[in-house]
Amino acid sequence: MPKTTETKKETKTKKPRKKVVKVKKGDTVSIHYVGKLNDGEQFDSSYDRGKPVDVEVGSGMLISGFDNALVGMQVGKKKSVAIPKDEAYGDPRDEAFVSVSKEGFPDNFPFEKGTFVPLTNEQGQQMVGRLHETTEEAVVVDLNHPMAGKDLNFDIEILSIKRDITE
Repeated sequence: MPKTTETKKETKTKKPRKKVVKVKKGDTVSIHYVGKLNDGEQFDSSYDRGKPVDVEVGSGMLISGFDNALVGMQVGKKKSVAIPKDEAYGDPRDEAFVSVSKEGFPDNFPFEKGTFVPLTNEQGQQMVGRLHETTEEAVVVDLNHPMAGKDLNFDIEILSIKRDITE
């Protein structure tokens, strides 16, 4: 009987690749972050509050440097980013210092530099400033963001990405 040799063709089965989803503008992401100044002082942390933050990337809800840092990130990944003041809150603006008469303040108001001052503008919009200077009849209130003029550093973690699939 003739000898036959059988050869089996090996076939490799390819595992389906899992599509890596990266953050893009228009996505809603759930994130945790820690914000620090250049000297290492922590000024904010979603971890400390025990609650992640949900934001729409590119919607203008965040400072531009933070918003841009989110683009391209993936779920479960962490990133550290240094954001220069120009991509954060910018420099303090002189026009954000306003003079307010002391007449509208309660008698026991602590007129001390750095005290937070709640104000309402002509349109009824409420804002908070910091007392910068006191005179006999008025106070100068600084309405600049407290982080104006500062470079900021963030450690960011992406927890989830929600994307509108009707695009």
